[in-house]
Amino acid sequence: MTQEIYQKAIKFAGEKHKNQKVPGTEANYLLHISNVAMEVMIAHKTTNDFDINYAIQLALLHDTLEDTDTKFSELAEKFGENVALGVQALTKKENLASKKEKMIDSLHRINQLEKEVGIVKLADRITNLQEPPKHWKKDKIQYYLEEAKLIGKILDNKNQYLTSRLQTKITEYQKYAE
Repeated sequence: MTQEIYQKAIKFAGEKHKNQKVPGTEANYLLHISNVAMEVMIAHKTTNDFDINYAIQLALLHDTLEDTDTKFSELAEKFGENVALGVQALTKKENLASKKEKMIDSLHRINQLEKEVGIVKLADRITNLQEPPKHWKKDKIQYYLEEAKLIGKILDNKNQYLTSRLQTKITEYQKYAE
């Protein structure tokens, strides 16, 4: 991995997410983004059978289309069409009726692309399986847990280390759903 690729992507993400906080905290959203990138880097150290430069760009940029005013064309111009397509697959389509439909559609699109896209989705959910925000009700926590299981099931062939890590995080997270 080159530092230049990392720096270019995190600078772009930092500017795009500058006013966004991690839900339920006062922490800047870069905390989440850098944690996803960290999971990807550790996975690469464990099983270096994927393109770390591509995966890191996806990790750092994965929420730009969904959570900011970033356009696909802007990502494609700055980072290449392949990165933009990966971020687009990681982005839920707002025109679908339910959260479940949105997730299944995104996972289907992720599975049509390179394994690095699935690796980032696994890393993203691992990062999100922390103590839930205080305002979340049990049914939302339970739904999030079930969604994590679905992600693990559908993306289980992307990276053995991250799949195993997700299963551990799911087990630990279950205490919040009880």
